Amino acid sequence: MAGTTWRALLLLGVVLTAQLCGCTAYVGDGFSAEFIHRDSAKSPLHDPSLTPHGRVLAAVRRSAARSYTVGDPTGGVAEIRSSPYEYLMYVNIGTPRTRMLAIVNTGSNLVSFKCINGTSGPPPAAGAAPLSYVFDTSSSSSYGLVACRLPSCHAVQGTSCDANSICQYHLSYGDGSTRDGILSTETFTFDDAPGGCVGCRERPQLQVTRVNFGCDTNTTGGNPFLLAGNVGLGAGNISLINQIGGATSLGRRFSYCLAPFSVNASSIINFGARAAVTEPGAVTTPLIPSAVDAFYTILLTSVKIGNKAIVPAKRSPVVVDSGTALTFLDKALLDAIVEELTKSIKLQRKQSPEKLLDLCYEVGGTIQDWVLEKLFPEVTLGFGGGAVITLKAKNAFVQAQPGTVCLAMSAATDNVAVIGNIAQQNFHVGFDLDKGSITFAAADCASSYPSPPAPVSL
Repeated sequence: MAGTTWRALLLLGVVLTAQLCGCTAYVGDGFSAEFIHRDSAKSPLHDPSLTPHGRVLAAVRRSAARSYTVGDPTGGVAEIRSSPYEYLMYVNIGTPRTRMLAIVNTGSNLVSFKCINGTSGPPPAAGAAPLSYVFDTSSSSSYGLVACRLPSCHAVQGTSCDANSICQYHLSYGDGSTRDGILSTETFTFDDAPGGCVGCRERPQLQVTRVNFGCDTNTTGGNPFLLAGNVGLGAGNISLINQIGGATSLGRRFSYCLAPFSVNASSIINFGARAAVTEPGAVTTPLIPSAVDAFYTILLTSVKIGNKAIVPAKRSPVVVDSGTALTFLDKALLDAIVEELTKSIKLQRKQSPEKLLDLCYEVGGTIQDWVLEKLFPEVTLGFGGGAVITLKAKNAFVQAQPGTVCLAMSAATDNVAVIGNIAQQNFHVGFDLDKGSITFAAADCASSYPSPPAPVSL
């Protein structure tokens, strides 16, 4: 269907809202959702032929290919040239609701889904939420469009007005991908994870009306699944966390607890009061201004290897990101870290698999975590405000293949340092935009989502 005809049909259901987000009646302490790693058996991207080591190596490859750009001060969705992503979650949109599986992106703001307008089949049964990767706007009675004059239109990069003064966007990425669409509004419903509400007779649902999201009508290049759905949880005004915070009493906060790659268990993502990080030893560091408003940026003040403290030669802001596996640091700082590690690790050096990592060692076959902790030192990170966290060996190193253990850190080649998700595994990490802070606490993340984890042999 031609673009003009498509838009004409959509105008029949236009809703011009003057708010960034709608309001909702909800009583509860928040909600939780399953946080699905893209390589897990619950993901449509799961490759059953990959060994656990193969999954680690695949994540390292994706990290090595990632590229950030900080040239866009508006923090639209084009902050990321080559989009890294590792985790997915379910979102229900529309009335009646359609269950969508989407990428969770803490490095971008816009929520977006691929859209069509037309009958795609019989309507779902009452209460049902069929899983889809494309949202049919004609099937929802709550779908609406955003007028160009509204603030939400100006909160997204690359927007313009069509002939009917409806907000549309064109987004370009460094890898050649493009996205065209219409800024829209819709009702979003979030189901609480099993076990999330202790003592509740029924699992509560959070329903938020008039959520602003991008309705992608045309995409080119890139990974088709990547362009199907994106839940932007960045720090910018148009992000989902800001919209939930503006429409409810839950506040602008969320947290996640990432289970290690070595166990077959889902992680969890929490919103509202459940995002509070209350485990013993929790430490908090303030967010600092970032060149891209989507990024959650904190200050790295020191790195300690054993008893040797390394202080960065220059100010070192780092982005805390769930979508990148490796930790990326300024090259001068990384070189100093590698120098200290080589002094303390008494193992034979080995070439990196596919030359992806900087420091690898021969460990003589597959080893378990407790052995790993004996062979490799802890790495302590100091952040602004005096917060300190200790990365155990399995947070700082990965078994990239049987018999080979490598440092899970690399040099940032694009001037954006990142604390990646390997470093964050088995930490409860809370993001609080109301307080302007991030909190870390060591936790058993494999037990955070109420499904029985099955150990995977390495």
